[in-house]
Amino acid sequence: MDCTMDEIKDYVIYQVGALMGVAASLNTKVSHVKPHGNLYLMAVDNEKVATAIAEAVASIDENLIYLALAGSKGEMMREIGKKVGLRVAYEAFPDRAYTPDGTLVSRRKEGAVIKDPEKVAERALKMAKEKKVIAIDGTEITLEAETLCVHGDNPSAVNNVKTIRETLTKNGIDVLPIGEFL
Repeated sequence: MDCTMDEIKDYVIYQVGALMGVAASLNTKVSHVKPHGNLYLMAVDNEKVATAIAEAVASIDENLIYLALAGSKGEMMREIGKKVGLRVAYEAFPDRAYTPDGTLVSRRKEGAVIKDPEKVAERALKMAKEKKVIAIDGTEITLEAETLCVHGDNPSAVNNVKTIRETLTKNGIDVLPIGEFL
């Protein structure tokens, strides 16, 4: 969608507000906010979009954690989030392929989504222990991730998450809710 920055702010406020209402009705709270899909990818490269999203989140609740892409490509999002007073966590994607510059490979390309739970868990472990991921061309990229995102639209998502948790725990890495360590 071709939106103005004010429209992006309004959409984020509306959607997060609705989610907070649903969460409250279930006696729970929203702890973090992450733009989804193309809006997220736009925020990685576009300062105005990243600012509109961060300002919208901060206007709702400055205690919400703002998620930014791990690695150098997410640094602008992180700085903008901090500038508006939010806690920011870097996230990485063990079930997605990365380009050599640290962005996600387009889902339109072969190999963009990784479905094998063992491979996904191996990537998650490398991200957690070594702070690195292997890009689609074989190069190694540095990522300081504090949280992992696994895509629920992947048919193997549940198995991916189970295998990631088992692998991380087996290797001495605690798996905690984001609000407990940030």
